[in-house]
Amino acid sequence: MRSLIDIYECYNFTVVEPESYEVASKEEVWVKVIEEEIKMIKKNKTWELVGWPENKKVIGVKWVYKTKLNSNGSIQKYKERLVAKSYSQLLGIDYNEIFALIAQLDTIWALIVLTA
Repeated sequence: MRSLIDIYECYNFTVVEPESYEVASKEEVWVKVIEEEIKMIKKNKTWELVGWPENKKVIGVKWVYKTKLNSNGSIQKYKERLVAKSYSQLLGIDYNEIFALIAQLDTIWALIVLTA
């Protein structure tokens, strides 16, 4: 059981995450995690820089920032992701269908068991 004071101190902590790249680029901690993310993008060859297509709309990107906390309220790590602004696409014009192929852990374990 935790005391009321411990709980109050834990949840009386406010984390302010940057709203834009301009704000994040002024803080050293966020600059480091942004550089790490770009390094991982290059290492994994997730994105490829290509020329601007003629007569096509280009989808922009946005940095999303999140501060992960431990159960006691202390900062565990800073996370950020570079995401596509897919909300700017129009159905039937920019795309025809969408899906995200995600396997749940239970499905992976079932496949491993069946294979074994």
